[in-house]
Amino acid sequence: MIDVDKCRITRYPEAVLGQPAKPVEKIDETIRRLVEKMTDIMIENKGMGLAAPQAGVGLRLFIVSMDGSREQVRAYVNPTVTPAGDLDEAGEGCLSVPGIYPKIRRHKRATVTATDLDGREFTEEAEGLYARCLQHESDHLDGMTILNRMGAAAKIANRRQIKKLTDKHEGK
Repeated sequence: MIDVDKCRITRYPEAVLGQPAKPVEKIDETIRRLVEKMTDIMIENKGMGLAAPQAGVGLRLFIVSMDGSREQVRAYVNPTVTPAGDLDEAGEGCLSVPGIYPKIRRHKRATVTATDLDGREFTEEAEGLYARCLQHESDHLDGMTILNRMGAAAKIANRRQIKKLTDKHEGK
């Protein structure tokens, strides 16, 4: 059972961020409330996307709002994201890994197939920042963060911030 009221932003290295998420069995009032709570968390933290593991819930669900507004939020339940096209390298941030903005290589295009909150399946083609956002949120559902995608040089350059997050998690 999900306690939506206890949901909050999870930060690296919390375990839920490193584990593959489980499929959503049914879209019910709890899932709709979770999406509302995730929207609040995303907007409060000035993000444009948030995956359920980032709210402490290990389910295959994420939201995206390309302009960061509540009105544009779209929920993606049990999504499949298929990257396509050339690779592009760009700076990327993550609400669960604050203070780190490495250059991440991602495909310029992606196709997403998911279910909406009304139980309807949809498929969309995405390009540019939208495609990058879908790939980023999809990574969270597979137990990955931008730290898994960073090169060795970026890990060295960000080692102090990574250590700070780890120490904070361990209560040091």
